[in-house]
Amino acid sequence: MRRMSIARREALTTLWLAGPATLAMVLFIFLPVAIVALLSFTDYQFGATTLNWTGLENYQRLLGSTLGQRAITNTLLYVAIVIPASVALGLLVALGLHRMTGWAPGLAHALRAVYFLPVAATLVAMSVAWQMVLHSSLGVVNHVLAALGGEPRNWLSDRGLVLYTLAVIGIWQTVGYNMVLFLAGLVAIPPELYDAAEVDGAGGGWSRFWTVTWPMLGPTTLFVLVVTATNAFRVFETVATLTRGGPAFASDTLVYALYREGFVYFKAGYASAITMVFFAFLLILTFAQIRIVEKKVHYR
Repeated sequence: MRRMSIARREALTTLWLAGPATLAMVLFIFLPVAIVALLSFTDYQFGATTLNWTGLENYQRLLGSTLGQRAITNTLLYVAIVIPASVALGLLVALGLHRMTGWAPGLAHALRAVYFLPVAATLVAMSVAWQMVLHSSLGVVNHVLAALGGEPRNWLSDRGLVLYTLAVIGIWQTVGYNMVLFLAGLVAIPPELYDAAEVDGAGGGWSRFWTVTWPMLGPTTLFVLVVTATNAFRVFETVATLTRGGPAFASDTLVYALYREGFVYFKAGYASAITMVFFAFLLILTFAQIRIVEKKVHYR
């Protein structure tokens, strides 16, 4: 009887501690995902009182139409540019600032704030600023190009340039956050490992990086890759503010297509199908990153 009483108290304590969080997770994460998944097989529209089961029609429309394929292609291309560039630049900046802290701490702290400013600022406001900087006739970029003898370009209205322009803005906005994460990882590396590497003959900067710094940054790099992939896939603000998917859907992405179909045309069923495809791509990429990168991660 006493054992039963103790077990019951432990069960009640566990339920009391984990129950509210579990209930919130079910109500605000799993239940909405299940509802969206069910709606993706219907023709439901916001405000309608009825709906019809359409099966895979929404998915066939997304994957089979030119606009749907373009949104998927643009998203994957954007992700393929932003992830490696922002991770590499974030690591490079973090290494430079970490080394600078030893001989110019004040300048290092100031540069950290400068690099982190795009993360702290409102992205919509920064997008408006970029719109002025990249203006075809008034923008600073074209003025600099003209001064250097180059030809001004329509950065946000050229179908061949607009997606790459948005990718550059995405890299600019992500580097500061990745820098902070890598700096935290660099600070956590024990100095004794560098001393041991120097004793073993790895005294050069490049040798120290490959034998100590890069392996010890494994967990941080994995986290940075997952976070960067998530942010890159859900790019929306810059597209909505600067191009609205144009010109001629050249900068259309999955999240913006989701917004347009769901909240402009009120096609909730089709928007739900876009959501599930977006979720599938993000899940596959995250799982692949964890499977590939985690094999080389050294946890301490």
